[in-house]
Amino acid sequence: MKFIIKAKGHRLISSTHETTFEVTKDNYLTEKGTCIIGISAEYSAREFPDWLKEYLIEGNKVIIEIVVEGLRDLVIGYGSKDLRFRDDRSFVIRKSRYIDDRTVVINANKAAKDIDRRIIELLKMEKELKIIFHTI
Repeated sequence: MKFIIKAKGHRLISSTHETTFEVTKDNYLTEKGTCIIGISAEYSAREFPDWLKEYLIEGNKVIIEIVVEGLRDLVIGYGSKDLRFRDDRSFVIRKSRYIDDRTVVINANKAAKDIDRRIIELLKMEKELKIIFHTI
């Protein structure tokens, strides 16, 4: 199964964070948001569908596809029984095992700095972003 979240880029996207990437429902970005790769997202962690929350809470592996104008990058990560899905503004994918209300995936193989730079350049031009969660 898959779950698609649409968001958009912003001119201040730097995507330099070393351990996470984030997508937010906020419609703005500051220079401090080095992990943010998308704004104006359709969904926050709290709004993920129940089937995906359950899948991730079981600790299952997930593939996250980042798509902008035909360019794709893939991130592999895992859920955890400790995920909370409580945040109503954003969601975060982490390379670490740290979990807070925004965390939806841990032990990911990529963070913001690892995402294909061609995708990041398009996001700086405020192009549409799709984040697609694929269950395995």
